[in-house]
Amino acid sequence: MKKNRENKTVSRKECIHIFYEKNKLIFIITVLSLIFSSLLNLLLAYLFQELIDSAYAKEMNKLVWLITVAGIYIVFVAFNGVISCHTRNNFVEKAMQQYKKYAYESITKKSISSFANEATSRYISVLTNDSFSIEQNYLQGTINLIAQSAVFIAALIMMICYNLPLTLIAISLSFIPIFITMKLGKRIYIAEYKVSSLNENFVGLVKDMLMGFSVIKSFKAENETVQIYDRQNTLVEKTKSYRRKVEAFIILISGLAGTCIHIAIFIFGTYLAIRGTITIGVVIAFVQLMNYVLQPINTIPSLLANRKAAIGLIDKLVEIMQENSENKGTCQLEEIGEGIVCEALEFSYQEGETVLNGLDLHFEKGKSYAIVGASGSGKTTLLNLLLGGYDNYNGKITYGGLELREINRDSLYDFISIIQQNVFVFDSTIKNNITMFKEFAAEKIESAVQRAGLTELIKSKGEDYHCGENGVGLSGGEKQRISIARSLLRDTPVLFMDEATAALDNATAYNVENAILNIDGLTRIIVTHKLEDTLLERFDEIVVFSGGRVIEKGNFNHLMEEETYFRSLFNVSKCKAC
Repeated sequence: MKKNRENKTVSRKECIHIFYEKNKLIFIITVLSLIFSSLLNLLLAYLFQELIDSAYAKEMNKLVWLITVAGIYIVFVAFNGVISCHTRNNFVEKAMQQYKKYAYESITKKSISSFANEATSRYISVLTNDSFSIEQNYLQGTINLIAQSAVFIAALIMMICYNLPLTLIAISLSFIPIFITMKLGKRIYIAEYKVSSLNENFVGLVKDMLMGFSVIKSFKAENETVQIYDRQNTLVEKTKSYRRKVEAFIILISGLAGTCIHIAIFIFGTYLAIRGTITIGVVIAFVQLMNYVLQPINTIPSLLANRKAAIGLIDKLVEIMQENSENKGTCQLEEIGEGIVCEALEFSYQEGETVLNGLDLHFEKGKSYAIVGASGSGKTTLLNLLLGGYDNYNGKITYGGLELREINRDSLYDFISIIQQNVFVFDSTIKNNITMFKEFAAEKIESAVQRAGLTELIKSKGEDYHCGENGVGLSGGEKQRISIARSLLRDTPVLFMDEATAALDNATAYNVENAILNIDGLTRIIVTHKLEDTLLERFDEIVVFSGGRVIEKGNFNHLMEEETYFRSLFNVSKCKAC
């Protein structure tokens, strides 16, 4: 098995334990209040029996005493009801808060590569639809199961005390709905898991269609997408309908069996009363107790089936956590020493399709490197590997002499920041998007803002301006500058840039890259298509990629003096600029 966030094997038991972590006392109080409620239910049956027998015997004094007992009973029922309601709601609230937090934390511990290769709709389903089902069918279901079981057991004990033969008949007939549940419960389990899987696909479809709304409209593909949506929606609803039908059938059969049991017991009890074996009051009490037996018989089968289905969704989280979990490594990176070294580095996303082939590179500490080359030549893949996104490479990548696969990722990310072309902006303020919700000194924030060219934006909109969903309230260039500022604010010794200034105008892009090149002691590895000679001259080395290989290396003047591939790229870039 693979490993989770703490390098331990993940199990269903561990996930279930999260519900009760720091929540056991409330759960115990909830259970005790349910058991006490069962005892109160028994007392009600006893009161009915005594009242009927008192009426039959015409004992007025006993009636007055029973009225007093009834008043005390009502007070206890009300008090216990308040306690039970409060503790039950608190338990469920905290349990789900802990479980969903654990689920999200587990997702964040996955590696960059595994997350990128999986459908986000699967995670959305785990954190939303699946969590709701687990709350209803596992947590609430477990509490209801305990309550119904307690009532059932307590009622049976009292029934045995009243009349053993009548009780044995009731127990024998009770096996009918339980047998049906055992046969049909697995169908609900399978249906619940299928509903969850279809919901994943449905969420992914809706997300794609909403994100591609402008494309759909411009290509006049509304009718086609509506048909696709309708087919997927119909499939989901039909599967949910099948699950509901199976559950309803279990409830129907259980209810029908319960009714038959109720009538049979009533008839046999009446027969015993006629013969004088029991009193009329006992018959009435027995009928009342049968309600507490029949209700669990009707509901427990459905509760067990739903609970089993919910456990299947917990197993789904376990499966996700075990798939492609992050290789944490054991070594702490404390310094990068002489820099970052790649030796005979090879990498493929798929077998037989080599993306990087035989790279030997040395990025010295404190120096600046430009990575250039045509699209698809492997530049971004190299940065992803240096970032620790993939472990399945051949050759070596070392930081300060430590092999990357052995380095703890948390310590690695203390040394690295990356600015990418595709920027994600949270639905929060400009300041929160720059600081990533962390605390920084005001002067550090101001410095990062200036170097990223964000000063005018903050002057006009303010740092508390709400960016909207994925930065809908900002332009592409403004979002990119926020991304640059957040990376500069971290002040790490290594900075990667992947076409980070592509969305900026030439003047702003020049100023941003120039500011980054002015930072002393920073190791910079910058992938760029903008071949600006005044900037390229400032790089210590330009690394030229083609077909997953490094075909040229050197400073700007050296590469321009020779008839090189880089010189051709540079001239083509200048012609396009003209």
